[in-house]
Amino acid sequence: MTATLNPYISFKDTTRDAMTFYQSVLGGDLTISTFADLHAAQDPSEADLVMHSLLTTPSGFTLMASDTPARMEYAPGNNFSISLSGDSESEGELRGYWDRLSDGATVSMPLEKAIWGDTFGMLTDRFGIAWLVNIAGDDTPTGHS
Repeated sequence: MTATLNPYISFKDTTRDAMTFYQSVLGGDLTISTFADLHAAQDPSEADLVMHSLLTTPSGFTLMASDTPARMEYAPGNNFSISLSGDSESEGELRGYWDRLSDGATVSMPLEKAIWGDTFGMLTDRFGIAWLVNIAGDDTPTGHS
């Protein structure tokens, strides 16, 4: 599999509604995982918030989104990032992108093993654009950031 690039939108407590709406508009398959599902809720009030959602459409579109926990800043208009993802076959390619994007960047989460089993990292590049890089484990579907 080759690496993919797609938008990743952050919402404040409305990801489930937004992604269900986008699915009704674009069609396709929608998967939603909550913070509780992924054992990542740091605050019990956030357990049912969406940690990751993925919409794949018949036209080949991919859209990802998540809710922004209270401990993180949420700023409408700046609530998107670009996701690069793939599987172990594209790991070298993705790590190369990560290394080059890291030049002059602010790394908010190093590229390392995540709680869901993938290798994952987050950074803001020197131009202020947020990037997510996810390398799926051998038994994990791609696109989980």
